[in-house]
Amino acid sequence: MFIAGNYDVIVIGAGHAGVEAALASARMGCQTLLTTLNMDNIAMMPCNPSVGGPAKGHLVREIDALGGEMGVNADKTCIQYRMLNTGKGPAVQALRAQADKKLYQHMMKKTCELQENLDVKQLLIDEILFENDAVTGVVVETGEVYTCKAVVLASGTYLKGRIIIGENTYAGGPNGQRAAVKLSDCLKKAGIEIMRFKTGTPARVDRRSLDFSKMIIQPGDDEVHNFSFMSDVKTREQVPCWLTYTNEQTHKIIRDNIERAPMANGIIKGIGPRYCPSIETKIVRFPDKQRHQLFIEPEGLDTEEMYVQGMSTSMPIDVQMEFLRTIPGLEHVKIMRPGYAIEYDCINPLQLKPSLEFKKISGFFSAGQTNGTSGYEEAAAQGIIAGINAALKIQGKEPLILKRSEAYIGVLIDDLVTKGTNEPYRIMTSRAEYRLLLRQDNADLRLTEKGRAIGLVSDERYARFVKRRDDIKQAIALLNEIKIYPNKETLAKMQELELGSIHNTATAADLLKRSGITYDRLAQLIELPELADDVKKQVEISIVYEGYIKKQLEQVERMEKLESKLLPADIDYDEVSSLRDEAREKLSKIRPISIGQASRISGVSPADISVLLVYLEQHRRQEEHQ
Repeated sequence: MFIAGNYDVIVIGAGHAGVEAALASARMGCQTLLTTLNMDNIAMMPCNPSVGGPAKGHLVREIDALGGEMGVNADKTCIQYRMLNTGKGPAVQALRAQADKKLYQHMMKKTCELQENLDVKQLLIDEILFENDAVTGVVVETGEVYTCKAVVLASGTYLKGRIIIGENTYAGGPNGQRAAVKLSDCLKKAGIEIMRFKTGTPARVDRRSLDFSKMIIQPGDDEVHNFSFMSDVKTREQVPCWLTYTNEQTHKIIRDNIERAPMANGIIKGIGPRYCPSIETKIVRFPDKQRHQLFIEPEGLDTEEMYVQGMSTSMPIDVQMEFLRTIPGLEHVKIMRPGYAIEYDCINPLQLKPSLEFKKISGFFSAGQTNGTSGYEEAAAQGIIAGINAALKIQGKEPLILKRSEAYIGVLIDDLVTKGTNEPYRIMTSRAEYRLLLRQDNADLRLTEKGRAIGLVSDERYARFVKRRDDIKQAIALLNEIKIYPNKETLAKMQELELGSIHNTATAADLLKRSGITYDRLAQLIELPELADDVKKQVEISIVYEGYIKKQLEQVERMEKLESKLLPADIDYDEVSSLRDEAREKLSKIRPISIGQASRISGVSPADISVLLVYLEQHRRQEEHQ
């Protein structure tokens, strides 16, 4: 056995989960190895050329607030930014950006290569080594061994990956990459439960074969946005996307060929994503819908490839060509890469602790699509937590576990390890109970102190955070202190500025709560300090939604009482009398760490929670008398 190297942490896979895990571990001082099947495909975007969107944009901001890289890299390499849901409240507003895919990969690869404490190697891992229920290293296909104290599995869709285009299938990963064939068998041998999922992607088409005059332009916002709290980008060249639609002719071609669809003829065995279905699934599932919208999105500044968002498919190539040419603007389309489906192995996330460490194997963590999720952002969010917790375990420290009330990352991971998933999981704002607290604009206020405490937030980032935090606090305090009196001069000025009127003495904060009044408009009435735009927005939201925020904080406080009631790690649920059989089975399998987590398990009723509370009290009294 040739020992090729010894590391603290080894990360298997260099997609969006893997790079965040490796960077976090290395930045926290651990000697880290990042392995990838292909050095040229680090942080590859095999599906959408985009970052963010509803809930996903929240994850990107949270990753950034903790000291991660996705937001920083997006701001360096994205070519269009749009703030979504601006007509709705701040809780659901979200930033989405079009990425230059190759540039995104290139810059992330460069960041990983230059990171201190991090080695990046092109290796195919065939086996993970275990000893006494703990991870000890990995074996490469060429036979060499790398030893370590922790492993993060971030293999994406490569575990026994199978590409499907019509009747044709072959082993492989996304974009024609190799599949990892042997690693799944190693995991099964270690007693890990494996699931089989499926995802897909649309065709990439030649920009020069499209007629954009028949489409609706979708430009970026005039206002310059950034994902990262560290970004200082003030101007950005933006490239438009284009909107078009399917029609009855498109649908007829798909219906006429549905028996050739792998989803219909039994070729596809894996479970696909309900929230991002293929075009053939849409036609079957929604037969009365006359059209489906499609976004034609650029893949980058230096390529002619365009992505047909909304038309994921695994139909035969001749059918793909036929139905694409029924779409306005695509009548003469040329396909550069066909759409395809990919089936892959992933693990049942119920086997993981909230730290993303396997319950039965010490030092073994899992993140990303390997855990049954979909999306770059979900992967990166898990990756940074897995990397952080691998480093903390090696350092002998408690893991970082984000609560549902603290972050969308907390919602995502809690859903996975508590409820599991029977389809590729996608984060959505509707999954969060405390949306008003978990806005994208306050991610740094929620999480940067935590990132600092574990050693992941740099001095520069922390200094920026402290200034922003203090500016917000001081501005809110000032607005609550300033008194506005209903004298003749003030009332006249308010009328002139169209700010309404007051009959009694009011604070500046009271006025700011009025519809249509902003910090800048208020500054025309009274003298206020100059503030950065993001600080003004934070002040406005905090004051306008103060009552609603207070109510959500009260809800959090009530839930915290249940979260603080920890269940013994060695509890034998067979000995807890009065539990229903279903609850006993679910609790024994998932082994929740608290009453709060137990209450979210499907099949555990309020009556079962009452039984557990009684058991905990009895257990506490017994320990006191010992």
